[in-house]
Amino acid sequence: MNVIKTAIDGVVIIEPRIFEDARGYFFESFSQREFDEKVAPVCFVQDNESKSSYGVMRGLHFQRPPFTQSKLVRCVKGAVLDVAVDIRKGSPTYGQHVAVELTEDNHRQFFIPKGFAHGFAVLSVTAVFQYKCDEFYHPEADGGISILDDSLGIDWRIPKEKALLSEKDTKHPILKDFESPFIY
Repeated sequence: MNVIKTAIDGVVIIEPRIFEDARGYFFESFSQREFDEKVAPVCFVQDNESKSSYGVMRGLHFQRPPFTQSKLVRCVKGAVLDVAVDIRKGSPTYGQHVAVELTEDNHRQFFIPKGFAHGFAVLSVTAVFQYKCDEFYHPEADGGISILDDSLGIDWRIPKEKALLSEKDTKHPILKDFESPFIY
């Protein structure tokens, strides 16, 4: 696998080595040994999958301590714009984000460490999105920042009038009104 560093330390894009021939393709989507060596020693404990239609925006989510999560995400059908926002108090990149397009064709994965809010927007007609987490889901630890916070400077590539959000995601505070539980 090829690990691509981003503008924010610890947030990386992963490209698998793909073997193609007349029958199709094959690639190793995850190797604990290689991930530990090239990215970070992380023990994933839960895999999740969602299916969404064009315009669906999910996020920007995180889990509060002591149930913080790192995530390894990928899009196995369709295309999404995936985003990680640094919400660690005292971080030199606080409030900054990294965005990457994940598609069924590019097979890229995106690693989001603890201390980041995560979200995505569906760019294709439908998308199937998978993610590995290194902590189990704890509803009492749910947290979020508004995915439509203009101060974050994220171009979601979805017109606001076409954005489809859950009721929960419309109630998250914007970054300037947010008290982060994460310390850099």
